[in-house]
Amino acid sequence: MREIRPHLSFPPELLLLAQDVRAAVFDVDGVLTDGRIYIADSGEVFKAFNTLDGHGLKLLVRAGITPVVITGRDSPAVRRRVADLGLQHAHYGVHDKLAAGRAVLTQLQLGWEHLAVIGDDWPDLPLMVRAAFACAPAGAHAEARAAAHHVTEAGGGYGAAREFCDLLLCAQGRYASLLHSHLETLDDGQTG
Repeated sequence: MREIRPHLSFPPELLLLAQDVRAAVFDVDGVLTDGRIYIADSGEVFKAFNTLDGHGLKLLVRAGITPVVITGRDSPAVRRRVADLGLQHAHYGVHDKLAAGRAVLTQLQLGWEHLAVIGDDWPDLPLMVRAAFACAPAGAHAEARAAAHHVTEAGGGYGAAREFCDLLLCAQGRYASLLHSHLETLDDGQTG
């Protein structure tokens, strides 16, 4: 078998900021999706999710980082995606993301110094400016990009969340071991 070495690298200053992260908050529209909302004549909402992002969320769980979804919208599509990924912490239809973030930290018995956040617009700013590590997708609003420690190369819905996950895994020193474990079995029985 040919040896595989990780190709990803991130600046050391980013890895230092994210090294104590134990939970990661994800917005949905503009982060896990491209931000567009498709509404059928029947009123049904459609959203497209990226499997790279889904696998990244599952890798976080394997590394001991708790993924948390906090979204301003509530839809069957988002609930289905969260359920399909087996995520244990999700808050839908949230108008006050700061209050939701505080509740999550209390529930997980963590402080802001253990939280990472990826968001793309003003409602995410209260979490982004308090978290130990903040990230924004390419294409995020200017204020979200300015509040972020890192702006991803990928856009929302096109791998931004996976880049965020990969950075957190690198910061935890878990990326290489998880990559190598996939060389033994590429399928853990679940899809991204």
